Amino acid sequence: MKKFRGKKRYFRNVWEEVNTCDLILDHDSWFYFWHTHLDFSGVGENSLKIRREHIKAHIALYNRLLKQLEAFKKPYQTWICIHEHDPGLDAVYVHTPNPNDNYFPHKMEKLEANCKLPHTFKDLVDLHQFDVSCYQSEGEEVFYIQSKEQGIRL
Repeated sequence: MKKFRGKKRYFRNVWEEVNTCDLILDHDSWFYFWHTHLDFSGVGENSLKIRREHIKAHIALYNRLLKQLEAFKKPYQTWICIHEHDPGLDAVYVHTPNPNDNYFPHKMEKLEANCKLPHTFKDLVDLHQFDVSCYQSEGEEVFYIQSKEQGIRL
């Protein structure tokens, strides 16, 4: 494995993205599965420590967006998606009624409620604040983390 150089700068940029991400929320705003990947290149795949730092950043971003959405007057869904084996697909999502189509709210079939998080990052998710569901398919397990207080359930 090649050494990850520039880690401090890389994470400074990740946290800068988290701390400056602002949704445009006015009476015309809508989101069609808007999402952002904080580890788009998948660097967390090579190190548990780096993966955990990305998950912390996704949770912090999610909390930031929830705070912004408190004053939003339209119905919305928001969640964190954590892929057990592909950190490049981890993301924070926002979805609302929108002019693209009438698919709202997003409902997922075969979503297992109250599933157990992997030991490697279960300490990062506050189960008093969040609900955790999972979806399992061939060779993949995806965890969906949602606020217990805000938004419409998946």
